[in-house]
Amino acid sequence: MILFFAAMVGGVINSVAGGGSFISFPTLLMYYPQFPIEANATNTVALWPGSVASAGAYRQELEAQKKTLALLGLASVVGGYIGARILIGTRPRTFEHLLPYLLLAATLLFTFGGTITKKLKAQLGHIAAPSWLGTAGVVFLQFCIAIYGGFFGGGIGILMLATLALMGMEEIHTMNALKTVLGSLINGIAVVAFVWAGKVMWPQAAVMVAGAIVGGYFGAFYAKKMPPSLVRQFVIAVGFTMTLYFFGKFGF
Repeated sequence: MILFFAAMVGGVINSVAGGGSFISFPTLLMYYPQFPIEANATNTVALWPGSVASAGAYRQELEAQKKTLALLGLASVVGGYIGARILIGTRPRTFEHLLPYLLLAATLLFTFGGTITKKLKAQLGHIAAPSWLGTAGVVFLQFCIAIYGGFFGGGIGILMLATLALMGMEEIHTMNALKTVLGSLINGIAVVAFVWAGKVMWPQAAVMVAGAIVGGYFGAFYAKKMPPSLVRQFVIAVGFTMTLYFFGKFGF
């Protein structure tokens, strides 16, 4: 029931402000501290259906971005698979030592990412048609983000928004549409890798998928009535709390 509730809250937060993994992943890890890699894989599987459902709502915004989506989508799939394979090959003890730093980085990205993205858009948003070299650079950045996303994934939404701002995009709905679809591709290929490697705890994943779907549905339904700023503050507080907890648990 606790895992169901954690995934449900994570689904609500993802639909309103993003950052639901700060709730679901630490909760899963608290119950299964001896399986950190399996917990990360299971959390990815649990929250992925919600991101796919969200991506389906952006079909109209994606109509004019087919070429961009194809380029960045390919980089996302390849990078996401590489990142997932790196995680699968990582020793649990090594991942435990990396985890507090990964959570800290993700929390900082979530906290300050909006400001960074706005500054990038203000400075570079006038670029309407980047050169082929600039486009290649953006694709490479997305590839690197996808590797990180397949390995852990916290904060990739902020990183992708910043990358899209480098391309000169300004329309926030289009940017969110691309971010959502690319994130679904990264997590989707990671799910395939995790399932193939047998790293998913299926009973827990099934419970959390159900919770995330319920949370995502009601979160989307009431999204306009909830102040996203308060949700963001809650996620940030949880992120820093979980970071401190895991620094205390696994050490610096």
